[in-house]
Amino acid sequence: MEIHLIRHPRVAIDPQLCYGHSDVPLAEPAEEAAERLRPWLPERFRLFSSPSSRALALAQVLGQPILDERLKEMHFGQWELQPFESLGEALELWAKNPFRFQPPGGESAAEMAIRVLEWWQETRERHQDEEAIVIVAHGGPLRVLAGHLLGLPRERWLSLDFGCAQATRIDLEPWGSMLRWFNRT
Repeated sequence: MEIHLIRHPRVAIDPQLCYGHSDVPLAEPAEEAAERLRPWLPERFRLFSSPSSRALALAQVLGQPILDERLKEMHFGQWELQPFESLGEALELWAKNPFRFQPPGGESAAEMAIRVLEWWQETRERHQDEEAIVIVAHGGPLRVLAGHLLGLPRERWLSLDFGCAQATRIDLEPWGSMLRWFNRT
């Protein structure tokens, strides 16, 4: 089975703001991103997407996505739409232990990973006969999926840097997973 992981296109928001779960506009038309991505995708595939508008806009140009809330980006609670520099020591605490630290009113990376992996387990069981699956989502959930599929230790998942409007392919074989390519457009 081919798994294609696509991060949403760039967003039109100050990169110094923490936007996680917030619904923010795109900086480029989804149609342009889809045109660049199509050559990297198989002819036929089952399409899944986060319902956040920045992912959904691209997914709807690519096909008819199945939406799931569990594919949304990590919820940063009171940090949402706040400048990173205003978070002070709390940001340092999060950076030291992102899987355990929970922003006020938000979720930890571990909680986000649990919901994403629950989604994956259900999806894999329901769609095990599919030849290809395309997932349009966000950096956090894509890191979790790729790290899990590739058998990386959880502490290494955050080092997977998914570029906006870029595709990554992982093939699932009976003997394990193989990274075919990373961040292509």
